[in-house]
Amino acid sequence: MSRIRGRDTAPEIKVRRELHRRGLRYRVNFKPVPTLKRTVDIAFTKQRVAVLIDGCFWHGCPEHFRPAKGDRKEFWAAKIAENQRRDQDSTREFTLAGWTVLRFWEHADPVEVADKIEDEVIRRSVRRRSPSEIPRR
Repeated sequence: MSRIRGRDTAPEIKVRRELHRRGLRYRVNFKPVPTLKRTVDIAFTKQRVAVLIDGCFWHGCPEHFRPAKGDRKEFWAAKIAENQRRDQDSTREFTLAGWTVLRFWEHADPVEVADKIEDEVIRRSVRRRSPSEIPRR
């Protein structure tokens, strides 16, 4: 398992490229809660938007996850269940710290993922501005 990438996976990079192409700037592998030993894949720090792109196998995707067979099936079932519990805990902790948490599966279309992220970043940007800072048309 030491060879499993924890960062810079192909799905993350596709989403990051799309966000960058749109002019959005972000932090990578950021710790939203410094006291918590957990990072998010993409973070928009000013808007406090945390993005996680979960792997289908490691996080138990309802569409693609297939339970392991053979000698170690109990080990893998417990491992995936613990990952899911930790995912829920992380989302709760980040939310309590004032972050909006967006989670996506690795199989999701990167353009659609970027659309949702961009919408939330813009929404959080507008909400943080005072009325005098919002552009008038």
